Amino acid sequence: VEEQRARWERKRSRTAKELLETEHKYVEQLDLVVTFFVTILKAKGTLKPAVLETIFGRLESIYSASHVLSLHLERGNLASGLENFCQNVELYGHYAENLEQANKTLKEQLRKNKSFRRFKKLQENRPQFQGRKLEDLLPLPLQRLHQYKHFFRDLLENTSPDSAEYQKLAKAVKCISEVSRWVQDITDNRENSLQLLRVQKLLKGQKTQVLTPGRWYIREGWLLVVPSKGEELKCRMFFLFSDILIATKPCHPLHPLNSNKLACQAVYPLHQCVVDKVFGHTQSQGGLLSLSFPHKTLLLMSSDQQDINDWYRSLTAAVR
Repeated sequence: VEEQRARWERKRSRTAKELLETEHKYVEQLDLVVTFFVTILKAKGTLKPAVLETIFGRLESIYSASHVLSLHLERGNLASGLENFCQNVELYGHYAENLEQANKTLKEQLRKNKSFRRFKKLQENRPQFQGRKLEDLLPLPLQRLHQYKHFFRDLLENTSPDSAEYQKLAKAVKCISEVSRWVQDITDNRENSLQLLRVQKLLKGQKTQVLTPGRWYIREGWLLVVPSKGEELKCRMFFLFSDILIATKPCHPLHPLNSNKLACQAVYPLHQCVVDKVFGHTQSQGGLLSLSFPHKTLLLMSSDQQDINDWYRSLTAAVR
């Protein structure tokens, strides 16, 4: 037991030291943005207050919270430092919600506002920035949140469950995990929206509505459609979403507007679909899937067995 405790203590000390060192570096980088951008821009009035608020969001508050945390860590008050920090950790969720709009507004201001463009270049050329751009520094809080999760977990794992600090650390791990999940959901939703938008733009015309609330993009790829009568196989591009499967074919390469687009041929709702693997169970070349809908059966084939297996897994998961 004594050996185990000593081992825990060594690992814990190492983690606490690394947390403090990386926190110092993080606070330093946030300080660059707060000192050379936020504070000076407020004083100069180069940006309207609402625009300034949109670009930098809760960064000043995040900086203050981290500054306080680093002071606690320097004094060795690990548990109370983390407990205090957790009262401010929601700032990271709000910061993540605003980040997309922040980037959009920053780009817009750089395009339209000549004095801001000049100011930004001047500040980034300072030696303290070491060649880093404002765009590199704005996502730092979200990268740091990911690191916190691992640090806090390591500290908890190397703290004796019957020590006074254990409960405080467990609480800190729980609250950082919740905010991390919140931030991950924001990221996933944003990526999904971009995928839906990309597919919508690929399709000719606006008849097929891809952008629907609650719909999730899953995958896409070329598959061979086996016709019911003895016609030849047709190669089609399929897009799989959480609720529908879209079959498309390329538009004519010489079409003046749509040469690089896809024409939607059919939209299959998945709620009444039954997926079966016809062949492709053994180490054969490729495979064949059967998709049964109330009024139609679709046979899809690929010469790549890994590909057909992936499609089978994705389709059954989507239907389920």
